[in-house]
Amino acid sequence: MRLFTAPTAGTSRFRRASARFARPAAVLVMGAALAGVDGRGETIDKPKLPPAADRPVDFVRDIQPIFQAACYQCHGPETQKAAYRLDSREVALTGGDDGPNILPLKSADSPLIQYVSGLVEKMVMPAKGERLTPEQIGLLRAWIDQGAKWPEQSGVASGKKDHWAFKPPVRPEVPVVANKRWPRNPIDNFILAKLEQNKLQPSPEADRVTLIRRLSFDLLGLPPAPEEVDRFVADKSRDAYEKLVERYLASPHYGERWARHWLDVVRFAETSGFETNVPRPNAWPYRDYVIQAFNEDKPYTQFVLEQLAGDTMGADAATGFIVGGAWDQVKSPDINLTLMQRNDELHDMVSTTASAFLALTVGCARCHNHKFDPISQTDYYAMQAIFAGVQHGDRAIKFPDEDNRETEIKQLEKFLAGLDDKLERFEPLAHPTGLSLANNGTTGGQTNAVAPTRRAVRASRNVERFAPVEAKYVRFTILATTGAEPCIDELEIFSAGENSTNVAFASGGAKATASGTYAGSDFHKLEHINDGLYGNSRSWISSENGKGWVQIELPQKTTIDKIVWARDREEKYSDRLVTTYVIEAATEPGQWRAIASSEDRQPYQADAKDGLAYPTNGLAPGQMTELNSLVQQAKEDRERLKTLNERPMIYGGTFVQPGPSYRLYRGDPLQPREQVTPAALAEFGAKTALSTNSPESERRLALARWIIDPKNPMTARVMVNRVWQHHFGEGIVSTPSDFGLNGARPTHPELLDWLATEFIARGWSLKAMHRLIVTSSTYRQASRPDPKAMHTDASDRLLWRYNPRRLEAEPLRDTILSVTGKLNPKMGGPGFSLFEANDNYVRVYNSRKDFGPDEWRRMIYQTKARMQLDDTFGAFDCPDGGQIAPRRNSSTTPLQALNLLNSAFMIQQAGFLADRLRAEAGKDPEAQARRAFRLLLNREPSRTELAAARKLIESQSLMVFSRAMMNANEFLYVF
Repeated sequence: MRLFTAPTAGTSRFRRASARFARPAAVLVMGAALAGVDGRGETIDKPKLPPAADRPVDFVRDIQPIFQAACYQCHGPETQKAAYRLDSREVALTGGDDGPNILPLKSADSPLIQYVSGLVEKMVMPAKGERLTPEQIGLLRAWIDQGAKWPEQSGVASGKKDHWAFKPPVRPEVPVVANKRWPRNPIDNFILAKLEQNKLQPSPEADRVTLIRRLSFDLLGLPPAPEEVDRFVADKSRDAYEKLVERYLASPHYGERWARHWLDVVRFAETSGFETNVPRPNAWPYRDYVIQAFNEDKPYTQFVLEQLAGDTMGADAATGFIVGGAWDQVKSPDINLTLMQRNDELHDMVSTTASAFLALTVGCARCHNHKFDPISQTDYYAMQAIFAGVQHGDRAIKFPDEDNRETEIKQLEKFLAGLDDKLERFEPLAHPTGLSLANNGTTGGQTNAVAPTRRAVRASRNVERFAPVEAKYVRFTILATTGAEPCIDELEIFSAGENSTNVAFASGGAKATASGTYAGSDFHKLEHINDGLYGNSRSWISSENGKGWVQIELPQKTTIDKIVWARDREEKYSDRLVTTYVIEAATEPGQWRAIASSEDRQPYQADAKDGLAYPTNGLAPGQMTELNSLVQQAKEDRERLKTLNERPMIYGGTFVQPGPSYRLYRGDPLQPREQVTPAALAEFGAKTALSTNSPESERRLALARWIIDPKNPMTARVMVNRVWQHHFGEGIVSTPSDFGLNGARPTHPELLDWLATEFIARGWSLKAMHRLIVTSSTYRQASRPDPKAMHTDASDRLLWRYNPRRLEAEPLRDTILSVTGKLNPKMGGPGFSLFEANDNYVRVYNSRKDFGPDEWRRMIYQTKARMQLDDTFGAFDCPDGGQIAPRRNSSTTPLQALNLLNSAFMIQQAGFLADRLRAEAGKDPEAQARRAFRLLLNREPSRTELAAARKLIESQSLMVFSRAMMNANEFLYVF
């Protein structure tokens, strides 16, 4: 007898309930009760299923009140036991931790009905309060049997749907303020209104030196030159500041500064992480793409589209966003671990996309419905299905003129084929050698010595011309190679006569056999020897080192006079090249006769690019001219073809059409539940119209379009908040990648909505938002503290002053290089490394101690190693690329001071600064000090500072003074 008779669905819940019983006797009693007997074997009453109501049932009128009264306490907006809730249509119908509880058209099999009817002991619902009446259960049964129709607008608990971030931004009225002279644009009205409510006043405007220094670091990440400061201070025009803003926004350094902020948000790094942490040499194009996008002021909507689907719109480098995270390259033979690794990869793509563009913690729904936000587990796996076809790896970048290039490639290939036909007339016939090989590959005749009259073998293409011979079988026997197992790209056999064709195609009925085929590769298979496709990835490799044979059986006996073969027609590989061989033909099995061999070829030379020259013995002058012309034309065309076929690579992922995706029980890849359709979040924005078999690229495009849809309440708010954060040190929402119920509330919600709607109205232009912010009176305030305001708002969340901030690691290093005169202005391309070179399987990162011009570029061009920080500037709260970093901490530690005083980099740069001061100010200590203050602090020293500087230079050295200046708080902070 079975001890457990669980319902059809909900089995795992029953098992969890039964596991609470410690003694077997208790389990036996429970199982027997379900079977209809008690522990003594006596019959007991078993709950019966009430019949379904016999009338049409309306969800809002009949069902929702039952859920509200009896179910919401444990499965509602505040509490969701087993990750299940009945206030959300999406979750209720798809299920919680244990799968669907409502099976439309099948009320008797629905776990929900079995629980409320008392059919599962210890799982009777509701767990608290009064049981449902038979009439209520009957209504639930009828509703389910009638299709469980649930209006979409009833799907989410009103408390969560009413959360400020989940409602589309509505443009508010600009507040009316008492101080009408202070506001320069609507931003100031919103800020001043809140200040006046709290009986605070804004700070006065900062002086011009402070303003240009602040603006330069904010927009460019570099200090202004002393001469630039002088020009700005001397400019008395009313729009002097606005002209400065425009000049900075047009600078290429603007993109370098603001790209760094975005790269933090998307966890960009140029190594794979995990234990091997190997470099990604082709990851840098994504960094350059972001810099260029900011400099071009690419509309943010286009920026989003390209990062998710740039491969479909001529922006291949942009998809580096999707695969920018860590990747565990060391796979496991354990299928469970391998599946988990793959799910971790997809989890990274889903979570980063949601946090970067939407400020939602969608990743929390991997194992269960989100505990706070209206994001179901089904939502999570629907988003995962969008990325299911994305794999980590390099991809060739397409050119803007890709179609024209492909046309030219095909034309060149056709023309070269014609040239090859013409050149073959200059190939001498192969000399019969008398060499015959039996089926076992042993020599079965005598070798005749022949003069080497033909060119040496080449990896790209070899032609064997011989007197016409009838053949049913052709065998290519390999006797030696340039090393390792021999590889043949394609073996072509041509019929004799005017209408010569390749008769070796498998598609034409030819059959290939071989002595053995290299195992363990999808590239090198016997079927590739005559499939008509060229290249290393469609080739055959013998299983024997340096030898082997491959044979083609033709569909019928055919007179042949030419064979063409190669190592790699695409000319990418030249290893494994056959150098010694015999080609034989037979009309009957075993009756082999040699028709060509390597014995009459020139010796192979590894450094010869195209073999030796064609033999010219006996050629007339006119023939020589023709031959030379053909050879030169072929050379030029092959070079052009090689150039056309070369594609720069980007670590931007590869894309394949995925199979079905499933919701995973508790996130376990070995426990798939129902299949899910690729889709965006159900409770946000417009619906995504995709099917389970939607093309891979359409999935990513659909998600991107859903993100940038004006109906999406998150996108515009999230980005303007990020911009605000980097101008003022903290966002209007202080949790920039979490706008959900667990995130912080905005200090100025109306201002955030005004900025979001303004962002959309201005064509999603980021430069327009910078312009609004930095030209406001709010931004131009001085940073001096005010005792009254400090008492009311010590953290300056109301923005009664400009909050001073320390430079982050990158602008700090860039500024040091700038003031010493060593900053290398080179933009773009592969980065520089601050670590010693090594090629260990498990990569070791030891910091360099010597630095030259290559390492003096801006720090954004440093090759970013994941989980490894530069010894000097890594201490300044630099993110390690292991996780997203939407905001940086600003710690103060002894190591920071020690690094700025004593590191090899700082000592080197202090020496350079001393050299610059001598060159620009001469030998006078006072002149040197004045120049140092102008370069580093953009101001003149006070009398006291000048005296102290002179004393330090004279008693110690100019280099010691330089080190001290680069450690001054005023140098490290923006005020």
